[in-house]
Amino acid sequence: MHVKSGDTVIVISGKDKGKKGKVLKVYPKENKIIAEGINMLTKHMKAQGPGKQGGIIHKEGAIDASKVMYYCDRDKVGVRVGYKFLEDGSKARICKKCGEVIDK
Repeated sequence: MHVKSGDTVIVISGKDKGKKGKVLKVYPKENKIIAEGINMLTKHMKAQGPGKQGGIIHKEGAIDASKVMYYCDRDKVGVRVGYKFLEDGSKARICKKCGEVIDK
């Protein structure tokens, strides 16, 4: 997958197009992610015993990874992610627009 937990992403299609959020969870087998503030769902919860109160809860839902792009802070836009081998032999992700190393 081109995004990891902790990355900032921008939505490129759908009802939340243009929104930015931090990736909270990644599901590689389903090719889906959960990002902060993106694809908000409304869930009606029933009271679970005397201590827990019921009500309407808003939470993030899963979105397909193909609908988001990595958000580069330097370029201030969504960018494609490439891979490159560094001098020490380790593989790192790079921004295709500016060439900056995302993580090592």
